[in-house]
Amino acid sequence: MINLVTHLSQTSGIVRVRVGRKRTIVIPKKIAETLGIDEGTILEMSIIGDSLVLKPKPSAIDLALRGKKFAKITLEELERISVERQGEYIRK
Repeated sequence: MINLVTHLSQTSGIVRVRVGRKRTIVIPKKIAETLGIDEGTILEMSIIGDSLVLKPKPSAIDLALRGKKFAKITLEELERISVERQGEYIRK
């Protein structure tokens, strides 16, 4: 792979990356860390005007670990509900 050169403009905050072989790009470490992008992260790619936009799409595990929490449940409640649902499937 071609060595990529990155440059962060101090005035505009724009990061420039060079496209490598097979049109690969490398996301600078600070940007990847800020957005929680790791190896295996799914990115949504779109074109808006003449710009390429990449948005990380969190996996179910990412959402479970880092996502907004909207309900509280104890492990005991989760186990009880799980056993009830399993019983429903067995009875069918």
